[in-house]
Amino acid sequence: MKITIDLPDDIFLKAKVLASEQRTTLSEVLVQALQRFMQTPPEAEEKQRYDVGALLLKAMQASNTEPMIPLTREEIYAER
Repeated sequence: MKITIDLPDDIFLKAKVLASEQRTTLSEVLVQALQRFMQTPPEAEEKQRYDVGALLLKAMQASNTEPMIPLTREEIYAER
């Protein structure tokens, strides 16, 4: 079936480049994307978003973070 859809320019260009890289048509890329979208249950998609968010938060956390302990004036100037 032939249809006409409006796509944002950036999405269209990315899809066109992807089709070119995979040596297939834009139609095939769109069909594959729609099939994946329809196969993914909403719960799995939500869980995946949470997992990605948790990974990003973990990656942004510094590895050398420790709770801060207030220093006394003597401890601050003892190192100099």
